[in-house]
Amino acid sequence: MTCISTKTVLTVAILAGFSTGALAQGAAPTPWELKSDMGYAYGRDGKTLAYKLGTNNAGLLLKGAKKVPKGTLFFIGQNGQLYMRSGPYLEGDGKFMFGSE
Repeated sequence: MTCISTKTVLTVAILAGFSTGALAQGAAPTPWELKSDMGYAYGRDGKTLAYKLGTNNAGLLLKGAKKVPKGTLFFIGQNGQLYMRSGPYLEGDGKFMFGSE
């Protein structure tokens, strides 16, 4: 199994959340269901993948991995590229700042 960073795992999970319509107009945000025994990847070709994790090579998986800061937003730009933004993305009343309304 190849080494997958935590950042990559969370990125793919976010992409999966986008595919469920979590950010559709008028839709309430929904929590992601990440599993501790799974790895999620956003591949070099732009595809998303899920891997079943094992216990061998666990040290290699964590080597070089970084925690994703709380308050990080992931999104796909109009060019199809994955982006992340650390910082505010909610207004004072809890509404998404970048929504269609």
